[in-house]
Amino acid sequence: MVCIAENQEKVLLSFRTFGEEVFTPENVSQWTRDQGLPDEVVKRFADLYYSFGDGADSSHGLTSLSSRALVVEELSRCAGATLPFQNDMFNLEIIEAFSEESETAWVEEEYRQTGRIICALAVSEPHGGSDTMAMQTYTHTVDGRLILDGRKTYVNNGEYAPYILVAAIDGDDPNPGKYPSLAFWLIPRNLEGIKAVPITKIGQSMMPFASISFDNVELKPEYRLSNSVGGFRKLFRILECGRVFSCASSIGMAQAAMEDAVAYAQSRKAFGVQIGRFQQVEQMLTDMEVRLMNMRMMMAAAIRSIETDDPERRLTVALMKRYVPRAAFEVADDAMQILGGVGYTENSRVSRIWQDCRGNQIAEGTDQIMVRIAAPLIMDKYRTN
Repeated sequence: MVCIAENQEKVLLSFRTFGEEVFTPENVSQWTRDQGLPDEVVKRFADLYYSFGDGADSSHGLTSLSSRALVVEELSRCAGATLPFQNDMFNLEIIEAFSEESETAWVEEEYRQTGRIICALAVSEPHGGSDTMAMQTYTHTVDGRLILDGRKTYVNNGEYAPYILVAAIDGDDPNPGKYPSLAFWLIPRNLEGIKAVPITKIGQSMMPFASISFDNVELKPEYRLSNSVGGFRKLFRILECGRVFSCASSIGMAQAAMEDAVAYAQSRKAFGVQIGRFQQVEQMLTDMEVRLMNMRMMMAAAIRSIETDDPERRLTVALMKRYVPRAAFEVADDAMQILGGVGYTENSRVSRIWQDCRGNQIAEGTDQIMVRIAAPLIMDKYRTN
């Protein structure tokens, strides 16, 4: 875990109690089939989330990044699965950064009351992926009408949320400069010209995703979030928080895989010997624990760099995202190997963790994109002239 401050211990214990009570193996299996959590579970999470306040304004619940990362990690460990809570937190970050409170306070209030985020975040595009600057969804004026056109993919809850939070380029800006003019629009999903198609994935089953097309969708000016100054630069900084949440989830799931592997190694016998005493298994467990320690240290460094606005925050976050999901996948992979055939089944928690951790190597910026971000920063860091 990241270094736990005294005031965070109560937070962690409360969410651990909630997670262990709610995310039983039977419940998790059912909810992965259902592709979502029941109303009573998300409401209990929201109630707990808003019962704590560690920022200047406690009415916004857990505000520090380190506290939220702890919560994501702990609940991911309890469930042994990717959960929607981290996406909800990220969506609220986007809304807070790009709007005035008077515009969107109702969105957070709805979340507080129901535990359901009322909007689906639409940023990624089929031909853009991790290259956010390649965004082609745009707004433009046609015969005095404001029109939205484009495609978005991997929109969590895109079929069901009543609103869509869409990132789009301002096609009417004649002088975009280095960064195209980016704005976020909070639009009703039932507008004419919006079509959502579900995506069938191999993991992260509690989070239903969709591809969404916008064809000649007419917008009202009031749908636009007003605080769009520095759009792409602002989005890049918020994406760093999203990467922390993704890594926290990976660490929590890797910890669950480790616990399952150790329990099995202690109980399973082969050739009359506990398999945990075989040298090969001992080595795997040792390397898995090393990875877990390294992952937590890298995430702690990234959180610290974000919270202190360290000059090397961009590099530190990229290195974390490059290392953690891959290391978590390797822990899950070794855990599956230790469990053998028991692990290689659809009902095995380790197999679900294996799939979900693999997905996190793609989500929030792929491993390869992290290299593209980090390598030039490393060259600058060690430049001698």
